[in-house]
Amino acid sequence: MDTDAAWNLRRVVLSVLFLLVVAVPLYPELYGLDEVTPFAQLVAFRPQLLVLVLVLGLAMLLRWNWRIAAGLVILLALVGGVLVAPRKFSDPTPPPAGTRALTVMVANVLGGGADPGEVAKLINAHRPDIVSLPEAQVDVRQSIEAHLSGLRYYGYTQQANAAVESATSVLVSADLGSVHFDSEKLDTGSVSSQQPGTKPGAGDPGAVTIGPVQQTTTQFGHIIVTGGNLGKLRLIAYHGYPPLPKDVTIWKQDLQVVKDWCAAGSPTVVAGDFNATVDHADFRSALGRRCKSVGPSVGEGFQGTWPADRPVLFRTQIDHVVVSDGILPGKFQTYEIEGSDHRAVITTIAVPK
Repeated sequence: MDTDAAWNLRRVVLSVLFLLVVAVPLYPELYGLDEVTPFAQLVAFRPQLLVLVLVLGLAMLLRWNWRIAAGLVILLALVGGVLVAPRKFSDPTPPPAGTRALTVMVANVLGGGADPGEVAKLINAHRPDIVSLPEAQVDVRQSIEAHLSGLRYYGYTQQANAAVESATSVLVSADLGSVHFDSEKLDTGSVSSQQPGTKPGAGDPGAVTIGPVQQTTTQFGHIIVTGGNLGKLRLIAYHGYPPLPKDVTIWKQDLQVVKDWCAAGSPTVVAGDFNATVDHADFRSALGRRCKSVGPSVGEGFQGTWPADRPVLFRTQIDHVVVSDGILPGKFQTYEIEGSDHRAVITTIAVPK
């Protein structure tokens, strides 16, 4: 083999190897690394990484010896762009006859750091049927309720363990009737005393709290709302554990619970902070074929919800309203909440009557 041919072959081989390396943070699931730190965290920002890779490829074109690698990298970025494009260009489906509209709100209150008046202002303006409040303990939820302008909501709180962020609260409009609150709990007994002011029959509308702090099947608390005017529909307020470097296994376990809810077959809405994006293979696996996230389904998949203090281009969407088959996604919008590191989500969905 002559020198030129050998050099060209080496350039091709090195370019392909470079492409495979660049693809690792973009598509770690192809390498079995999507549950390994730092890839589990980086992939949450895949759209932004695709832009960086495209810029890198274009810059590499300036060097003649790098043009094969540049072409491959640019192709990778463009293919990735095509794959994520539906998140921007999908349209909501008009609600057909025989359905009713529900408005769902999610607001992570950062353990009480969010201004309760600002959260209440959104509730007063949009009058959601259900409000999922990750990281809201009983006092935070009650403070929000105190700012509501005569609106009637049933409030409920489930705290899974001693950590403040393990508390999840929910507000349900009285228009949904006499609903029931519950959660899937581990058989570990209570780990703290009953909170003051707890009423008997904690599963009934108006209950202050579930009573004893008790570990649920998810690391952070979740609340399952059924009954009343919901019919067969169940609404679940959820807060998934984050994929911290040493706790990716717990993150996966929480998403497995979501997978079980989606696979159960009953009409389901799960609303909350999932600490996962549609770029996470585990989140997509949890949704399966029966569930979808409203934002990406209606062309709002790039409306980032966290971290709220970053510019729009540097946020990612980890707060979701997930709906099962037969429930049609509608409008999706995010709103600033003073004092929180998350933006609130308000979405409409159409459910069978």
